[in-house]
Amino acid sequence: MIHTSEVFTSAPATFRTPLEEKVYQTLERLEIPFSRIDNDPALTMEDCIAIDAALDVKTVKTLLLCNRQQTEYYLYVTPGDKPFVTKDFGRALGISRVSFAPQEKLLPMLGTVLGATTIFSTLVAPAGSFHLVMDREVAESEWYGCTDGTTTCYMRLATRDLLERFLPTVPFPLTLI
Repeated sequence: MIHTSEVFTSAPATFRTPLEEKVYQTLERLEIPFSRIDNDPALTMEDCIAIDAALDVKTVKTLLLCNRQQTEYYLYVTPGDKPFVTKDFGRALGISRVSFAPQEKLLPMLGTVLGATTIFSTLVAPAGSFHLVMDREVAESEWYGCTDGTTTCYMRLATRDLLERFLPTVPFPLTLI
């Protein structure tokens, strides 16, 4: 099991990535409260069990998907314990099947490494580069648990704040499925 810190309600003293710094600056500017923990690197949903317990939240799973030609990308947010079924995703959006985007696309497109993909990547992703898609189950949850753009810090914030205060500030319309 991975180690987690105590719960904090302020930004880290130092930032590990440009995205992480931008996340906390944005939350402060929008006056969105959050709780966060520092943790050993978490790379799998199994690693998130201790994180979920520490933050009292169900961590979401955020996937970068693409079409076969790698011309259309989808940042998909779904419950962490929900299996991803390509066929169902494609049917819900009326598109051909998708696959996981190549790992080497994560840093240039989303400012993250494998295991750190987050909805906050919308702060650094080039406009028009992908579609933002969220499972309705996530949108209807009281709390939203995710990374801050690193594998070593997770946070919890009100889903309502994410949907009503954060997402309207980014250039990516949200599709709920």
